[in-house]
Amino acid sequence: MERTPPDRDRVLASYRDGVGAVRAQAARIADWRAPTPCAEWRAVDLAGHLRCVAENYLEYLQDAPDSRLAKLFAGETPSAVLIRRQARQNAAELAVLPAESGPERIAAFTVSAGAYADLVPDQWDRPHLVYRGTKYTVGDHVGAACVEWHLHAWDLARAAGADHRPGDPDLLAAAWHWGVPHLPLAPGEAWDAVLRSSGRVPDRWPGGAGSAGSVRSSPPPAAEVRRM
Repeated sequence: MERTPPDRDRVLASYRDGVGAVRAQAARIADWRAPTPCAEWRAVDLAGHLRCVAENYLEYLQDAPDSRLAKLFAGETPSAVLIRRQARQNAAELAVLPAESGPERIAAFTVSAGAYADLVPDQWDRPHLVYRGTKYTVGDHVGAACVEWHLHAWDLARAAGADHRPGDPDLLAAAWHWGVPHLPLAPGEAWDAVLRSSGRVPDRWPGGAGSAGSVRSSPPPAAEVRRM
């Protein structure tokens, strides 16, 4: 897999495709109470998480390089600690969302994700965070956003009994190295590697209870991670 930062135009294209994929797969959902591969979340919960993450990305961008995320990643914080702290953040944010429908949450996600995409090109090389002595830029974090959107598009597709495959899986594998620095990328074909590295079990959905959150470690499986 590539170890150099992926090309900006490819990252931005994948980002736009990821947002579009979330919207397209959400449109397939007939019952927002349906389970998803994120075992603790129904489809409506996943839509709420997407709204929260997109709003957080705007906050992190505005506050970089001193954002909540940068402070979380500062120093030599072990991956397991990052995983637990972000899991708690995700749960807390989801718990205080207003009682909205799935489509309403996806609409809010689309607005925030679009605003983020409008802002990042002019801030691409701006420092975003430092993790274990390595500096990561806004552009690196946009790659992480690509991973996030495509993974959750897959989750929504599976909840609807369908599937999602990104148009540029090699880009997502390359983006993983720079956007998800605290977790290794599993070996294998690019999209399968991203799915498995996030804790998802591709062959178990539809037709079985999958195990996934946002971006998770593998091994061990089913460990909650940051969702940026």
